[in-house]
Amino acid sequence: MTQVSVSIGSNIDREHHVRSCLDALEATFDGLLVSRVYESEPVGFEDGRNFYNLVAVFDSDWSAGELQAWCKRIEQDHGRRKGTPKFSPRTLDIDLLTVGDLVGEHDGVMLPRDEILHHAFVLLPLSELLPNTPHPEVGRTYAELWSEFKADDQRLWPVAFARNP
Repeated sequence: MTQVSVSIGSNIDREHHVRSCLDALEATFDGLLVSRVYESEPVGFEDGRNFYNLVAVFDSDWSAGELQAWCKRIEQDHGRRKGTPKFSPRTLDIDLLTVGDLVGEHDGVMLPRDEILHHAFVLLPLSELLPNTPHPEVGRTYAELWSEFKADDQRLWPVAFARNP
């Protein structure tokens, strides 16, 4: 089994879609760990609706391609359609961040995902969930990377979120 991390985001019916995604992860994979949920201002979006963002970690023996296909299928099950503009509102966005210590292109998926090093809404929850885990490519822990991150233009804050209302 390999440790996998994904980022989860939503800015349409946020609580519903995040809960449903977590339910699907828990029903499919073992050892699910979930970060706090953060509300964040959209980065690069014309529509100003804030996002809920979090990171989940779980164990899997699936390939990167199988994991990516699962993520896209869950997004589609939640109303996300191919071909929508990149920076448009999202019911659900699930991005494969890491698959163990894989680096480079695997099954058409670039790992680790570049967003880890560039977006506070990914790095902060990842650093809380796996503070002592090194980034597979740069070798520094997520806690170290977060402590040096400049998040001046990326505001986010933790929100009260109950997985089971």
